[in-house]
Amino acid sequence: MFRRDLRPHSCFFSFLVALSRSLLAFAALAKNQTSTGFAPVTIETQRHTYEYVATALDWWQADRYCEQHFAQLLFEPQDSEQGSFSRLLQSHHIRGSVWLKERDSVLHKTKRRRGHTVPVLVFRDKTDTKYVKVLSEFPALPAVTACAHLQWDTRTQEVATIFSYAVPAFMNEFQLRGFADEEGFVRFALIVHGHHSPYLPVFRADGRWHHFCVTWRQQNGTWAIYADGKRRAAASGLCSVGPSAPQPISGQGTFIIGQDQDSLGGTFRAKESFSGNITDLHIWQRVLSTEHIEKVRSCSVVEQDLVFGWSSNALEVESTVQAVATQLLCPGPVEECRVLEVGSSGFSYASCLQTLPFICHYSKDAYWQLKRAQLESSHSLASRVNTLAVRTVIPDSIFTSGVQDMNLSVALDALDILATVLREGEVPVLEPSDLLAVLQLLKQVSDLEIQEGDELEMLEQLGQYYMEVTELILEEQNTGTWSLISQVIRGPMAVVELCDRMVSLLVPLLTTERTKITIQHGNIGMEVRELELSEQELSGQAYVVQTPEKGRHDLIEVPVEEMQRLKSRGLHRVTVKNMWFGYGSLQRCLSGSGASAVSQELAAPGGGQKWVGTAVGTAVISCTLLSGQQEISTSVRYRLQHRAQDLPDTLVGPVCAFWNFSLSPDAGGMWSTAGCSVAKSLPDSTACFCNHTTNFAILLQVYEMERTTKEEFTLQTLTFIGCGVSFCALIVTFILFLVVGVPKSERTTVHKNLILALAAGEALLMFSELAKPSQVLCFMVTAFLHLFFMAAFSWMLVEGLLLWSKVVAVNMSEGRRMKFYYVTGWGLPVLIVGVTLATSFNKYVAANHCWLNVQTNVIWAFVGPVLFILAVNSLVLLRVVTVTVASARRRCKMLTPNCSLESQIGTQIWATAKPVLVLLPVLGLTWLCGLLVHLSIVWAYVFIVLNSLQGLYIFLVYAVYNSEVRNAIQRMKDKKKALSFTNCSHPINYLSSPRNTTSWDTGKLSPAAGTALPSPVQKDPPVKNITSKGNFGAKIPMGISSIMSPERPAVELTAFKSSVSKQGMLRLFSRRCHPEAVQLSSPHWAHEKGTNCATQE
Repeated sequence: MFRRDLRPHSCFFSFLVALSRSLLAFAALAKNQTSTGFAPVTIETQRHTYEYVATALDWWQADRYCEQHFAQLLFEPQDSEQGSFSRLLQSHHIRGSVWLKERDSVLHKTKRRRGHTVPVLVFRDKTDTKYVKVLSEFPALPAVTACAHLQWDTRTQEVATIFSYAVPAFMNEFQLRGFADEEGFVRFALIVHGHHSPYLPVFRADGRWHHFCVTWRQQNGTWAIYADGKRRAAASGLCSVGPSAPQPISGQGTFIIGQDQDSLGGTFRAKESFSGNITDLHIWQRVLSTEHIEKVRSCSVVEQDLVFGWSSNALEVESTVQAVATQLLCPGPVEECRVLEVGSSGFSYASCLQTLPFICHYSKDAYWQLKRAQLESSHSLASRVNTLAVRTVIPDSIFTSGVQDMNLSVALDALDILATVLREGEVPVLEPSDLLAVLQLLKQVSDLEIQEGDELEMLEQLGQYYMEVTELILEEQNTGTWSLISQVIRGPMAVVELCDRMVSLLVPLLTTERTKITIQHGNIGMEVRELELSEQELSGQAYVVQTPEKGRHDLIEVPVEEMQRLKSRGLHRVTVKNMWFGYGSLQRCLSGSGASAVSQELAAPGGGQKWVGTAVGTAVISCTLLSGQQEISTSVRYRLQHRAQDLPDTLVGPVCAFWNFSLSPDAGGMWSTAGCSVAKSLPDSTACFCNHTTNFAILLQVYEMERTTKEEFTLQTLTFIGCGVSFCALIVTFILFLVVGVPKSERTTVHKNLILALAAGEALLMFSELAKPSQVLCFMVTAFLHLFFMAAFSWMLVEGLLLWSKVVAVNMSEGRRMKFYYVTGWGLPVLIVGVTLATSFNKYVAANHCWLNVQTNVIWAFVGPVLFILAVNSLVLLRVVTVTVASARRRCKMLTPNCSLESQIGTQIWATAKPVLVLLPVLGLTWLCGLLVHLSIVWAYVFIVLNSLQGLYIFLVYAVYNSEVRNAIQRMKDKKKALSFTNCSHPINYLSSPRNTTSWDTGKLSPAAGTALPSPVQKDPPVKNITSKGNFGAKIPMGISSIMSPERPAVELTAFKSSVSKQGMLRLFSRRCHPEAVQLSSPHWAHEKGTNCATQE
């Protein structure tokens, strides 16, 4: 049964997703049932997936089963979730007891049950002759802990002495006694300085092996008795009384196992002797913590302050006492493990060796990623490996493989064959299922339990194959596959964890003759060594790895100060584990996942730097210290080589970090910098100091060099001033177009829309900073800025299209063209802004400015269309320049055939420069400078000056030097003067007809224009001639008409069109009515007769 969270707005999509997942699950489960005959019950919730496995296993096997299937044994539900979770299980017909993992307990760390071969002392019957004497010398003991494994003889209920310690001054200085009561419990009593504690029950008299510890402290006579990892009794006051009390346990005494001493080292009585088996006795001159007692119970040795360690060489065994070497199965972390009672919604404890069903827990995304990888598998790797091995090394499905207890020989053979297949490249790129199968096999090998009789020499070869397989699956071609299974394996550091387990398997190889084992295969290395702390001269211990670059090496070391500190704690020897993963695909995977998890707060504050990203720039190196099986925390120093970064306008800062598995456990951990600092940094390497041991690396923080505060202020000031000037200029230009009566046309309509959009955008831009305090207002300002600037660029595109229509004949009526222009100028921006808001509403606005978010893809909703418009307008400009240059060349040859080469070149240069200068701002091409801003601050100034003053430039081109606007203003003046002549006919009819003006003429007048003007009737034919023959018409500087050929009507784009002057009609009328007024209103006519072609142009 699969449950999905179906949202109303996406019901159909959710239905398809649920259907596809159900089909995937059905196919996978059907395949499992076909291959194994049974499949786990799958329970899916909104966020998690659970698999109930009905096969009963003990707690350790259940935990390993879930881990090998890339899941976790079910954790104890929270109090608020107990009832609902139990009902969920019952709804799937699951009842009874299932294993649980306790939160925040020692069960979090997986520990293997292992065989421990020790000499066992056998006391068959109660006699007065059997004893064992400890040969070690005992100092004075202000505190003491004694621990051992014990098997009680249940045939007698008499008091028995487990051990006794006597000194010449007092026989009962330190003693432990016990007996089996009628209720089936063994009761212990502790005696110190002759003071006797009560007999209290500690464990059942069941004939099994039990572990016990007794502790005593001189201060207040505090004592405690532990059995099987739990404290069974504790009190204080077990000490001497009197003026000199309390006193420590005296030194230089005799320690006897199995008898009570009535005299120093002798006088035993049979009825007080011990009957049973005892082994693994250890004595410390301090009180062990509960955690240490748990480690001792699990067959780990705590060497600090150890007075006596169990060894046959340190015992004097009476001849009738048997000493037998026996394999003791060390208990797990706790003897009783947590159990969920499904029917009652309660919890209980059961023996960890008991077999029960269990539940494996997945995150939902990881589970479906795992299923998909399995269904899409071609099984090419598994079939090849299994064929070579002539057995199943890699199962067809990772879901059907059970807990496989490998022995050393089988594991060695499996890794040998797998390494051969991967090495020969028969499977060039691993599929997700192949990689998961290899990791599953590596998990099984790392869980290997070394048995008595195994050839330990094979372990080193196993380590070689393990390293080789690990390196092969970390090759660059498999980087993509790692990312596809990242959620399943909870990050790429999972392979580092597996290698750490493999290093631990090599510890039994260490002997007094061979204190170091080093394995390096290509880009991966490991080392394990044993250090004696009893030496007089201690030195820092370093693990040095040669990197592929010649003459360079990485290293990690435990400082000599730390070695001295460990020696002062009473430790005699420590085991050091080291690993090294050279720079490769592991680091690339970590940079893509774990590195981004490093907080951006690590970026340097201020100073013109902005955090861009983090990458793992070095090898990963690790160090772990062990005393017995117990990890010891200590400081380390390490130095790693990294590549010098040479990126423009960026700064790379090294950060010393370590991988913390406890942070974000669902993702497998993340990088942390706690306790680590940079000791020395060079361009190609960095030295670090950390106050703990784990997996280390150097992260390279990349900063972008930003502008200083002064530069930012200058740029903002220039922007505000430029936008203010442009806004005023645009408003004046827009008013002039509306008021002075400029004739309506496509050209003027496009101009007015461009001016309106650009003015609105620049007005909002000037005051956008004021909207930052209000989130809603800032959002609205950003949306309108996006709209108006997008509209401005759209109308710049229309300007280009209009110009193209004048250069290249376009078969479209004026009315249809204007509809197309309006859709392009306003409809397209509204569509772009609307789609962007609908798809990226929550990430639309930048964090620090009222503008689009440049950290996401939202910015491309503006940059993308703008780049397209600029590309189109660039082509238009290129076409205009081509036409203009060709026209200038023809005109020059026609007017002045003998023109010099220098004059022709000057003419063509001017013909090229003039349209570029006129059209660059109008077409928005000055925004191309924005592509160069990142190169230098100078380009930023150029960009801001050119674009913030775009409105002023439009004002100069469209208003100040626009012939139509100037003519319209002049007509208004002439009309005002004409109305003052009351004795003549009204001249309005003449004023309303459009005609050209010859004001600011720099060319030669045509013959028609140069004739006398006796009357308006006589002027009409020349007007028609001027309109049709632009080659000889009046020329206007800065106007497109002066740089375009008569064959190309593109001259009309920027409103510098030549026409018959209405002023001329007015002057003719004025001469006839008021000759004296001619002197007031007649224009200046310039008649130049030069023949130079440059003058003609």
